[in-house]
Amino acid sequence: QVQLVESGGGLVQAGGSLRLSCAASGRTFSTYAMGWFRQAPGKEREFVGAIRWSGGRPVYADSLKGRFAISRDNAKNTVYLQMNSLKPEDTAVYYCAASGILGRVRDEYDYWGQGTQVTVSS
Repeated sequence: QVQLVESGGGLVQAGGSLRLSCAASGRTFSTYAMGWFRQAPGKEREFVGAIRWSGGRPVYADSLKGRFAISRDNAKNTVYLQMNSLKPEDTAVYYCAASGILGRVRDEYDYWGQGTQVTVSS
């Protein structure tokens, strides 16, 4: 089993920044990549981006390129989501997830965190 705990969410004004963290524990060696997803009220959970534990360039949803950046710290088993120039439409619960592949689809991820709320005020 892999346990994931997100942190760093909160309330921010439009144009501001937030950095989310996702700490992984347990059988993390069994995972290949970590992803970030978000779900706004009344909407489907959507892919934000993902990164391999082994390195390489992260992948992102096309609509978020340039504003969001994913990084990792293998020594801490932690993945980060840096969010800049935030907009009210970025308001959602943000989830991190672990997968055996560098996936872009919710069903490709086996383990999920509990989510952290991000609210962007206008």
